[in-house]
Amino acid sequence: MSSSESACIDFDLADTAATEALGAALSRALAPGLAIWLEGDLGAGKTTLTRGVLRALGHTGKVKSPTFTLLESYAISSLNFPLYHFDFYRFVHPDEFIEAGLDEYFGRRGADAPVCLVEWPDKAGRHLPPPDLRIALAVVGEARCARLSACSEGGRACLNRLSQTEPPRGTA
Repeated sequence: MSSSESACIDFDLADTAATEALGAALSRALAPGLAIWLEGDLGAGKTTLTRGVLRALGHTGKVKSPTFTLLESYAISSLNFPLYHFDFYRFVHPDEFIEAGLDEYFGRRGADAPVCLVEWPDKAGRHLPPPDLRIALAVVGEARCARLSACSEGGRACLNRLSQTEPPRGTA
């Protein structure tokens, strides 16, 4: 892990296990109401990272990208707030975000406000509220890299909590 500034942390992820481990570390840094954008090309590890978050929180069911359903909702007993996983890859036009009624899931505050993990946020355009945390994943050879950038006070607090945890390690 390296930190070039207080609002950004970079991770080198050797394998899928390291990407899931980053998700597990992130799970310990979550707070109600966070909107987290997951950015990267197909196969960059967005769903793998989400799987790591959910597994660390105790979810034992299947974790798949909600490409066709747009939304997967997770009620995690260890959390006092819901966690939603969105995927807007199939949007042809940003207005589909509003037409699907997805705006109601965002912007809530308080102890029971949901955490929203969003794949392909750019497809919702200006309709999607700004993120608290932006995670850019990229393929580098056989490995991945992740840059976590805080975009709000909540995002900075999340990164601060994350920086206090053990760095993710893969199986390599």
